[in-house]
Amino acid sequence: MREQFNGQKGLVTLKDYEAKELVKSIFGKNAEKYVTSTTHSKGDDLPLILEWLNLKDDSVVLDVATGGGHVARTLAAKVSTVFATDLTKEMLSNTAAHLKAQFKNIHYIVADAESMPFLDNTFDAVTCRIAPHHFPNPHDFISEANRVLKPGGKFLLIDNIAPADSEKGAFMNQVEKLRDTSHVRCLSISEWRTLFQAYGLDEVRSEQKKKKFLFSDWVARTTENQQQRDEVEQLLLNAPEEFKEYFLIQISSGKIQSHQIDEWMALCVKK
Repeated sequence: MREQFNGQKGLVTLKDYEAKELVKSIFGKNAEKYVTSTTHSKGDDLPLILEWLNLKDDSVVLDVATGGGHVARTLAAKVSTVFATDLTKEMLSNTAAHLKAQFKNIHYIVADAESMPFLDNTFDAVTCRIAPHHFPNPHDFISEANRVLKPGGKFLLIDNIAPADSEKGAFMNQVEKLRDTSHVRCLSISEWRTLFQAYGLDEVRSEQKKKKFLFSDWVARTTENQQQRDEVEQLLLNAPEEFKEYFLIQISSGKIQSHQIDEWMALCVKK
């Protein structure tokens, strides 16, 4: 955790800048895929977001790294106002084009999750779904989420997580990075909990589950060419048997059919 806690908030390193520019490039080119992706648009966690947050009709909510806008859309039907932010302007513009006609209470803002353009104590809730593994400095993100929340406000995180076993975690992140060069790192549950505690968020509820990916759809979403797709497949095919069992890698006729990873949903309250 040393590298994660040593970042100085507000000071953007060349490495961080390059990582964020890569995110903009990858997601800008694939914006429509994230609107239509069934993994993102039809997850069974979407109905749980409303249930877990249990917000009032007049609530003002921030959805960080909104991507295809699936959380923002879910929230907008139940609360007063949603601010949907994303680092990638092209992604946000595409999402707005899909949602503006139906939802008039969503505001779209290009913003960095690690340095948000909002005043302290602004929001009743902050959400972030399937995005933090792209953030170079997750400690800054959690610090910012806490800062913009009202006292007693709710923070809901959903993301792919690394197994507690360090070797399996390293393998998972290697696969993800090879498939999507904008991937930074999936954290483990213990690492997220350390950050929650460090930045004033009390975890009140959480749930872990397996999430299945059909290989052909999953690998095509962010790869640039067939060679890259083949390299990802070979990495999975050559995985140790223990890893194949853990990630439930399904192989037929020498081709990867599917695999599964861990996803974690956690609800916190600002102290």
